[in-house]
Amino acid sequence: MATKRPKILPGTPREAGWSFPAEWERHSGTWFSWPRPEGISFPDKYHTVPANIAAIVKEIAPRELVHINVPNGNYERIVGEQLLAGGVKKGDLGQRVRFHHIPTNEAWCRDHGPAFLTRKARGKTQLSIVDWGFNAWGGKYPPWDADDAVPTRIAELMAAGDASIEGKCEGLWLPRVDGAPVVMEGGSVEFDGRGTVLTSEACLLHKNRNSRLSKRQIERALCDWYGQERVLWLGEGIVGDDTDGHIDDLARFLDARTIATTVEPDTRDANHEILADNLRRLRLMKDADGRPYDIVELPMPGRVVHDGQRLPATYANFLYVNGALLVPTYRDKRNDAATLAILQRFHGKTRKVVGIDCFELIWGLGSIHCLTQQQPASG
Repeated sequence: MATKRPKILPGTPREAGWSFPAEWERHSGTWFSWPRPEGISFPDKYHTVPANIAAIVKEIAPRELVHINVPNGNYERIVGEQLLAGGVKKGDLGQRVRFHHIPTNEAWCRDHGPAFLTRKARGKTQLSIVDWGFNAWGGKYPPWDADDAVPTRIAELMAAGDASIEGKCEGLWLPRVDGAPVVMEGGSVEFDGRGTVLTSEACLLHKNRNSRLSKRQIERALCDWYGQERVLWLGEGIVGDDTDGHIDDLARFLDARTIATTVEPDTRDANHEILADNLRRLRLMKDADGRPYDIVELPMPGRVVHDGQRLPATYANFLYVNGALLVPTYRDKRNDAATLAILQRFHGKTRKVVGIDCFELIWGLGSIHCLTQQQPASG
């Protein structure tokens, strides 16, 4: 398909009535970037990871489209074989699971993928894409040029009318402050669907992303380019998190009035005080109507260690898909089951809570939410 340049939209999304929707709203699909054996995310364990990702795809495909970025047709064939070996139905390949020849450096589509915004116009839901700058979590893992290009590449496919992607993209936003691109990762921000962004000081105020910007300027950029009204801040991230404290390891909205947050009751654990401080902050926060949030506490899994390194295993790295909530588990019989029960009680019969073993995947320092980026339904 010929490349077609997407329209660069003027002004800011907030000015034009666009916003980033809550994750639990209806999707048309979920995007992945398939990891490469030569990538840096899974040293000496890549052979264990495709089956783990296939288990996630297997749960999503019956509920919504799955889009997978691969470098070329050869990779498409290999990944297709890996998905089939992991239990994905053969009939879903090419139908429910669709490949796109978009090269990437690493697999973490939450952070480098497109941030889809929506707005209502003439009775229909429109889509646009924000293309934030990406620098591999503060310049830690070069090269990152292919990852940084992913949102624009997807916008080009949509602008060219790629029939495998449902929905038309109205155009592309390029966030700038004083002419320079704003660096942002999708895992660093969380949304309630009513104009609130939840994030962490450890990540967004770190000097390795936007060293020239003050806290107030970062808040303004979040509101302007995600179409939001206010920003709430937590503090530090969990031990082992190489992203400097992404919010999707710490606390997540379950609805506009309820926040699930991770807690560690063991005072000897290095995460205890970090998470206790975040819990104190959450209890002081108010929702969009000025009421205290309802807080749902989730346990932390037992320590997950590989090659002497403690990994950032957390149940907060869950993903909403149509009709379900996909929750990472870590072979902790007590806390895996307890977390799934807590989240199922909250959602009742409205949404199925599904646990997916991510014990191998977490060696890449990320889990289900880190791998994925949702595309809202449009039309």
